[in-house]
Amino acid sequence: MTLDYIENINEYGENVVRLYDFNMSEAIKFKKKIQLEIIKNNEQLSLSDISFIELRNCNLTLRLFEEDLGITSDDKVNFFCDMTHAGFEKMVLLLEPFCKKETKGYQWLYDIDNPIDFLFSPGGTW
Repeated sequence: MTLDYIENINEYGENVVRLYDFNMSEAIKFKKKIQLEIIKNNEQLSLSDISFIELRNCNLTLRLFEEDLGITSDDKVNFFCDMTHAGFEKMVLLLEPFCKKETKGYQWLYDIDNPIDFLFSPGGTW
């Protein structure tokens, strides 16, 4: 599983933080990390602390917040995904198809009006 940041993916100047290059086993482990660390234990989760995730050009920390803000960054290297419990629970549901079978599909992990989207894609494309 690889994490990276891509700027200006379209004519609207939108950006994406992308988790890609993974199999079903890694998708299951990632989903369980969110369920345990964030939803159950109310802790933040830095993807740099997950052994099976390779960081290419950024780090992402998932954090509980009182509203769903999505991904933000001050320096385009350290990113923070601030979501509510319900937002992370919905994210886990969006991860579920990747945990049931190998797929070449992709999923945007939230639908928030935010200039940085969060892409989950085994093949890296959308």
